[in-house]
Amino acid sequence: MTTTNPLLDFSDLPRFDTILPEHVKPAIESLLSEGRELIAHLTADQTPATWQDFAGKLSDGLEPFGRAWGVVGHLHSVNDVPAWREAYNEMLPEVSRFYAELGQNLKLFDKYKALRASAEYETLSIEQKKVVNNEIRDFRLSGAELPEDQKPRFQAIMEELSQLSAKFSENLLDATNAFAEVITDPALLAGLPDDAIQAAKSAAEKAGLSGENSGWRFSLQAPSYGPIMQYADNRELRARMYRAYATRAAEFTDGTSKPEWDNTPIINRMLALRLEDAQMLGFNNFAEVSLAPKMADTPAQVLAFLRELAAKAKPFAAKDIAELRSFAKEELGLEDFQPWDAAYVSEKLLQKRYAFSEQEVKQYFTEPKVIAGLFKVIESLFGVKVKLDSAPVWHEDVRFYRIETAAGDLVGQFYLDLYARETKRGGAWMDEARSRRRITNGIQKPIAYLNCNFARPVGEKNGKPLPATFTHDDVITLFHETGHGLHHLLTRGEELGVSGIHGVEWDAVELPSQFMENYCWEWNVVEGMTAHVDTGATLPRELFDKMLAAKNFQSGMMAVRQIEFSLFDMQLHSEFDPKSGLTVMNLLNEVRQEVAVLTPPEWHRFPNSFSHIFGGGYGAGYFSYKWAEVLSADTYAAFEEAGDPFDATVGKRFLDEILSVGGSRPAIESFKAFRGREPSVDALLRHSGMIAA
Repeated sequence: MTTTNPLLDFSDLPRFDTILPEHVKPAIESLLSEGRELIAHLTADQTPATWQDFAGKLSDGLEPFGRAWGVVGHLHSVNDVPAWREAYNEMLPEVSRFYAELGQNLKLFDKYKALRASAEYETLSIEQKKVVNNEIRDFRLSGAELPEDQKPRFQAIMEELSQLSAKFSENLLDATNAFAEVITDPALLAGLPDDAIQAAKSAAEKAGLSGENSGWRFSLQAPSYGPIMQYADNRELRARMYRAYATRAAEFTDGTSKPEWDNTPIINRMLALRLEDAQMLGFNNFAEVSLAPKMADTPAQVLAFLRELAAKAKPFAAKDIAELRSFAKEELGLEDFQPWDAAYVSEKLLQKRYAFSEQEVKQYFTEPKVIAGLFKVIESLFGVKVKLDSAPVWHEDVRFYRIETAAGDLVGQFYLDLYARETKRGGAWMDEARSRRRITNGIQKPIAYLNCNFARPVGEKNGKPLPATFTHDDVITLFHETGHGLHHLLTRGEELGVSGIHGVEWDAVELPSQFMENYCWEWNVVEGMTAHVDTGATLPRELFDKMLAAKNFQSGMMAVRQIEFSLFDMQLHSEFDPKSGLTVMNLLNEVRQEVAVLTPPEWHRFPNSFSHIFGGGYGAGYFSYKWAEVLSADTYAAFEEAGDPFDATVGKRFLDEILSVGGSRPAIESFKAFRGREPSVDALLRHSGMIAA
C-alpha cells in the first residue's frame, strides 16, 4: 500500500505533490490498525518491561502514525478547502479515540511503572529516564487510573473536545473570509499606503469585480485589515472594519457572521467538558490539569505572577492611553476617542513624536534581504549554514531550506510559507514535520514547518515584479517563529519523547522564540537585512535610531493587553463556573475592569476568536507568553553582559544548555545551567522601558 498511498511513504520527505484528501482515510485507518496491533503485542504478559523490548518499540512503532496525521493536520491548516476539511474531520474522531485509548491503557501504564521500578531504570540514559517519567505522569493525566466504568465517558470527552476545537477554528476562518469591504469611492482610500491599495485592487480583480462594481476589496485577513485600522483617514470605514473583525464567529447576523458560525456555544461546551475532565481526574479545575506538566505550580501562583506584572505595567499603560486621548482631541479633533481610533491615532502620534511611520520603515524590509539577514543571524549564533533546498510543497509560495554544520553535515530542514491565503488559518506558527531521533541506521534528521501570514508581493518596476515588503512587526514575527524552529531543529536529542520541543514545559517553550526577537533591534543585524524597495538603499541609521527610541512606545498598553488575555484565560479555567449563570463575557469584563486601560464596546466578542485557547493548545496556558518573556529577556541579558549579541562563548552555552537539550530535563534546570542562577524579571522590565537601564 505504501507505493500507492503517499501518506504511508516515510522513506524521505512528505510527498506534498501527490498527497490527496482521498488518501487520508485509508492511510490513517491502516496506521491505527497497526498501532493497535503493536499495543496488543507490547502489553502481552510475555513482553518484558524493558526499554528495548517495550518503551523504545512503542515510541518507534507509533512514530509513523504521528507523522502521517501531522501532515494531514498541517494541510488542514494551510489548505483548508472543503475536500481537506472533510477528510480531516472524518478521521479526527478516530484519531482522538485512539489517543484516548492509548492514554487510558492500564496495561501500558503498568509496564511503564514496572520499568520505572526495575533495576534497569538506573542504567537508562537521562533522556530515557525523562521519557519514562513523563509517560507515567501523562498516563495519570489521560485517565489511566480511572475506574473502568468511567473510561468510556472520559474518552468521549476527549473526542468531543478535539472536534469542538477544530470546529472553532473553522468557524473563525469562515467568518473571516465571508466579509469583504468593497470600496468604489477613491476618497475613502485617503491615508492608505500604496501597497495596501494595490493589494486591494488585485483582490477586487481576483474576486471578479469589474465595470461599475470594480474598485478595491478589503478583507479581515491581517495584511488587509491592519492597514485600514492604522492608516485609513475615514473614521466610518475604520469603525465598520473594526465591528466586522470584533464580531467574527459571534451571534450577530448583521452581515459579518452566520448563526452556524457562532462560537459561543462551542466555548460554553468546551468549558463544561474541560471542567468535567478535570474533576474526573481528581483536580479542582482544568487549570490544575493544564499546569501539571508546566513550570508553574498552581493557578494561584500564575495569577499572582500576572497581577504583579500588571501592577508594574498599568501605570505606564494609563500614561500611554492618556497621551493617545489627548493627542486625538488636540491634534486630530477626535473628542470621543474610540477603540477603532487607537491604531490610527497611535500611528499619527508615532509619526509626530519620532518623525517616522511604520509604512516608511516597511519600504526597507524587502523579503530577500530579510530572509538573508535572518539566516546570517542563525549562522553567526550557532556556527551552521542555511541553504536553499528542494522538496515537494503544498503551494507554489512555499520554499524549503536545509541547515548544515560547518563541515557540511545535515542538521535539519524546514519549509517556509510566508504569505496569507484565504484557505490558510490566520496567525503565525511553527510545527514539526519530523523529529530528530536515533533509528537503526543512524540519526533521523528533524524537519519543521514555519508559517506566517504576510502580505504577498504586489506591483512591478521596469517590467519585473517587486519583492514583498515587511513591517518591522512582521520581521519580529518571522524571527519569533524561527526561534521555535531552531528549538526543534538544533536539538541533539535521540529519544522522540524529549527531542526538540517534545517534553519542554509549555510555559518555557516560548523562550527561544522570544529570545530571537531581540536581534530585530540590533543595528548590525537590521542594517544588513534592509534594501529599499525602490532604491535599494539600506535603512538610514537616523531612521533606525528613531525606531529604537520608539521601541517601547505604548509598551505599557501592549503589556496590559497580554496580561488581560492571560488573566482571562487562567480565571476562566480555574475560577469560572459555567453553571453560575454568568457568561464568559461577564468574566472578561471583570478582568478588564481590573487591568485594562482601553475597554472595547459591549458588542466586542473577543473570546469567539481567541483561537489560542479554544482552537490551539493554550487553554489555561496563555500566561506562558509572559512567563517565558521573563526567561527570554534574562537569557538575552547574558549576551548584553558579554558586550556582544553574537558572543561565541555565550552562544555556545545557549545552544548546549537550552536548545540542544530539548525536553530531556526540567526547563528551570536548563535555564540555571545557562545563567547560573534563578530567573529575574528585571531584564524584561528594562527591555520594556519600565525600569531604568
